[in-house]
Amino acid sequence: MADITVDTATQANYSEIATEHVAFDWTVDFEAKVLNGSATHDMTVKKDGVKEAIFDTGDLDISAITVDGQTAQYDVKPKHPVMGSALHVTLPKGLKAGSSVSVKIDYKTTEECTALQWLLKDQTQGKTFPYLFSQCQPIYARSLAPLQDTPSNKIKYSAKVSSVLPVLLSARLVSPASGGPPHDGKVIGKDVVTYTYTQPVPIPSYLIAIAVGNVRYRPFSKPDDKQWTSGIWAEPEMIDAAYWEFSEDTTRFLAAEEKLVTPYKFGVYDLLVLPPSFPYGGMENACLSFLTPTLLTGDRTLVDVVVHELTHSWFGNGVTHANPSHFWLNEGWTTYIERVLQQVLHSPAERGFSYVIGSKALYDSLKQYESRPKYQRLVISFDEGEDPDDAYSSIPYEKGANFILYLERTLGGLDVFLPYVRDYVDTYIGKSITTAEWKEHLYGYWKKHGGPEKIKALDSVDWDAWFYGEGTELPVKMEYDITLAEAAYKLAERWDAARKADVSQLDFKETDLKDFNSNQIVAFLEKLQSYPPLPSELLLHLGSLYHFDSTPNAEIRLRFYEVGLADPESSGAKTLAVDAAKWVIGDDGSGVIKGRMKFCRPVLRAVFKVDRDLAISSWEKGKAGFHPIARKLIEKDMGITSVKA
Repeated sequence: MADITVDTATQANYSEIATEHVAFDWTVDFEAKVLNGSATHDMTVKKDGVKEAIFDTGDLDISAITVDGQTAQYDVKPKHPVMGSALHVTLPKGLKAGSSVSVKIDYKTTEECTALQWLLKDQTQGKTFPYLFSQCQPIYARSLAPLQDTPSNKIKYSAKVSSVLPVLLSARLVSPASGGPPHDGKVIGKDVVTYTYTQPVPIPSYLIAIAVGNVRYRPFSKPDDKQWTSGIWAEPEMIDAAYWEFSEDTTRFLAAEEKLVTPYKFGVYDLLVLPPSFPYGGMENACLSFLTPTLLTGDRTLVDVVVHELTHSWFGNGVTHANPSHFWLNEGWTTYIERVLQQVLHSPAERGFSYVIGSKALYDSLKQYESRPKYQRLVISFDEGEDPDDAYSSIPYEKGANFILYLERTLGGLDVFLPYVRDYVDTYIGKSITTAEWKEHLYGYWKKHGGPEKIKALDSVDWDAWFYGEGTELPVKMEYDITLAEAAYKLAERWDAARKADVSQLDFKETDLKDFNSNQIVAFLEKLQSYPPLPSELLLHLGSLYHFDSTPNAEIRLRFYEVGLADPESSGAKTLAVDAAKWVIGDDGSGVIKGRMKFCRPVLRAVFKVDRDLAISSWEKGKAGFHPIARKLIEKDMGITSVKA
């Protein structure tokens, strides 16, 4: 087994010399599609006599390096297919532990940059200006800048960015004054503005983020006693809808989380609604959560995704996993606390229902990895240079959240457990930790606050089964409050029982769903997936009667396609495959419709099983609009090697 205390996805020597602060100076060049400028690292020597600083880089064009103002020798090593190229910078002789060194690297990004997606104006909402956004998690920050690209080393940063379009970063805006563009009579898209930002709270490198586009800002109202600010950014065409969707709940969520855990540390909590090719539901970039436009349903039914992203401010951004083997510490804890907030903000039944919905996603992911069972584990032992994105799934989220829920129940329930949660965050916020360190603190807390009875309870846990267990079942059968699922399950039973009936004789009505919220509709469709595939005529009737085949709610549409494409040989599946491919890629491939991997990956996998030629031809038409990370993983899903887009 590989050493899970070591980050196997970095080549940096951060244990010998480590970046404390990095200052970026960038110019955004939309014509060349590059960021051009420099990164200046203020570094602290950790080991006497260290001879070089080693940085992770990914397809960067490096032009000059200085150390403490003097020209330095450097060497860019051959490219590793996952880890990129190690950049070795020679340091002055005789350095002592505790001393400081400044390393300035002049460089620019290249078109191979995995972290950046440059959108043409036609790929935006407004279709007037281009757009740029980054996605650095898990190991793509190295293609944005030369960095010690590991969550083990948390850094502060500052930036000066010059651009003809507004610039947003995962940091606090210093200038121009807050309030959003245009600034001082400058013309958007024509006049260069230099934006300065600072991030005074140490963060892992994967949280460095940039977005550049024609965006506008709306502040949210907040409780008077809060020192932080919060608001939303979006393209002008989307700002009204985005503000309406998120203004009612975001600051309420944040205030509730502070009460549940500890005060918010980052000073600013803004949201940015991105164009459709953003590959995730959300990304918890510090100070600025990136969100998919698939959340804009017009009824606020999906705003709880914001609860997940802001919860990362404590679990991930605050207490950080030390390396990819311990990613579950970020996502499992975040998902668990997100669901505690469901209980606080809504009801215990809502919390239980979230686990019901999540259990389907967990089972699907566990099933998907049956041929690669090590990715079914909670703590994954990665080989040197193995791509952590290969393990990306619902497992760290759902298996992790279930594990912590199991511990909560084992130790005496939520009221008993929450003081421990606060102590955990207070102890480790600002640090990067391993699973072993988490477990040691867990035992230490309960030894002090619970005594022999609680230690006996902890000793009853099958730790190896949770951490390293494989297979499609959890180590313990978990029971949830299914109150909100019961009506959905009964409706699914009725549809299953109707499979042999004449469709014209059925008594289903559009009003069957009038008392269902969107999560209950999801539960209904997921329950249908547990039965044999529906006959084609009944399937198409289901889609048209309840408008599943045209709903703007992407969570519902996804589940309908999973129901509809379950039998690859049926005529219904072949009909729906065409619609499903269009839903992801668009009618003619001219622009990505659903770039969020939660939707595009399973739908394209299902279409591929139904009609391989349709899936590949649709993909080849539309792949250029997808984020590089999504492109890589979709092509792995379909087992194809793409011509470079």
